[in-house]
Amino acid sequence: MKLIVEGLNKSFEDNHVLKDINASFEKGKIYALLGRNGSGKTTFFNCLSKEISSDSGHVYFDDGLEVSSQDFGYVYATPMLPEFLTGYEFLSFFIDIHKDKNLHRNDIHDFFDKIQFSLDDRHKLIKDYSYGMRNKLQMICILMLQPKILLLDEPLTSFDVVASLEMKKLLLEIKDNCIMILSTHILQIAKDICDEVVVLHKGHVQLLTNEHLQSESFESEIVEILKEDHE
Repeated sequence: MKLIVEGLNKSFEDNHVLKDINASFEKGKIYALLGRNGSGKTTFFNCLSKEISSDSGHVYFDDGLEVSSQDFGYVYATPMLPEFLTGYEFLSFFIDIHKDKNLHRNDIHDFFDKIQFSLDDRHKLIKDYSYGMRNKLQMICILMLQPKILLLDEPLTSFDVVASLEMKKLLLEIKDNCIMILSTHILQIAKDICDEVVVLHKGHVQLLTNEHLQSESFESEIVEILKEDHE
């Protein structure tokens, strides 16, 4: 399965953020999306997932089917969660409203276990969670839904060292079942777990393969591209 992007354009008044983007993303690979602040990474994610409408372009699967918002799982940089519930209560509610996904309350602790969520934390109010814990809870929801396309907006920046390693391992475990695009500012994350890199600069995308990722000149090559974007 591949996700095909053809002629994607998006402007905000006079700012042409995405310029005739053409790209394809393959199931079973993790793609790192790199770009400077303000380069349009979040706009690209939002147009793909139909959070916002693009000005023009076509996003579809290689079998010809159009994508829908239901095909996407979106891990936001800033989690939006109900602070008046405990983590366990929130997941119980989440399962209840997604019964069509064959989810069961009996599985909640299994999902908590996948991301090393302590028993005590599961029953604390979300308002008392750290930023990293909120991101973990958000990730559980995505794992439950098993989307065809997983978009991750800076998913590891709020985690401590141990949690970050656990999350990297988890992403590698689930990558065969989805198309995964991961936005990050940290080049080491791209080198550690990604198969290919998509650089967004001047409104266009440039693909760097695994050979580039593992080369000694990878970091300097990225810097040169992104310096050009800032001139």
